[in-house]
Amino acid sequence: MHKILFWLFFAKIKMATCVPETNKLGFAKGKKLFNINKVGSLPNTITESSGLAKSFNKNTFWTHNDGGGEAELYEIDSVGNLLNTLKVPNTTNIDWEDLAQDSKGNIYIGDFGNNTNQRKDLTIYKFQPNYPEKVEKITFRFSDQMEFPPQKKDMNFDCEAFFWANDSLFLFSKNRGDKLVKMYKMPSLAGDYKVEPISSIFLKTNITAADISPSGNQFALLGYGKIFLFGIENNQISFSKPQFCIKASLKQSEALAYISENEILITNEQKGVFIIKFNK
Repeated sequence: MHKILFWLFFAKIKMATCVPETNKLGFAKGKKLFNINKVGSLPNTITESSGLAKSFNKNTFWTHNDGGGEAELYEIDSVGNLLNTLKVPNTTNIDWEDLAQDSKGNIYIGDFGNNTNQRKDLTIYKFQPNYPEKVEKITFRFSDQMEFPPQKKDMNFDCEAFFWANDSLFLFSKNRGDKLVKMYKMPSLAGDYKVEPISSIFLKTNITAADISPSGNQFALLGYGKIFLFGIENNQISFSKPQFCIKASLKQSEALAYISENEILITNEQKGVFIIKFNK
């Protein structure tokens, strides 16, 4: 039964199209504008890459394993070679799902995976890679969640994607209910917060990663079989400027980070490393 479900899942990814989003929201199809190439593979230490963040002032990347893995980050190059292992003390990998980085080089680890929508201990760890022992803790809860778990149609309180911008963290829900992805905004300072959704959008896939471009003029959301690009104007982060939907059948891809304005790195849980390049 497990193998059947596994192949059905990948068949669904393979058949994913951008038609629902282009028809409903006006995304342009990005197939002819982007090249997607597999450039490498991850080492055996990284069994389920679930988050990516570009290293501060370096051309390397941090990644981590999915929930239940060791409480450590792995530094890799752009083709997946392991360069360094960084233990993060005073943390537990309950369900680490994504990484973010701010303009001062702080790394944020999103321990907010919530498949069953029952968690009440959603956490983000903040620290400097050079001083990993000085970990700050950000805890939060979704203001619009009243039941743990909610009814099946309301299963929209899992989160696997976020990024930092303008001194805030922007989180995106992984919807298992009505296909509406919700955006939440919260401070990037240690504390306990009750966060409210600031926007939502129809995307016919589960969102598994997010990142903002180096210039701050664009952000990307990764879904199963698709990547969505949104424009940003006047530092206002919203879903109001959909740009491109890119069909990308990269198996169970759950990590994404900008390399540059025109390149995005993606890893999947089958150890593949891919680069998407915009053809100017």
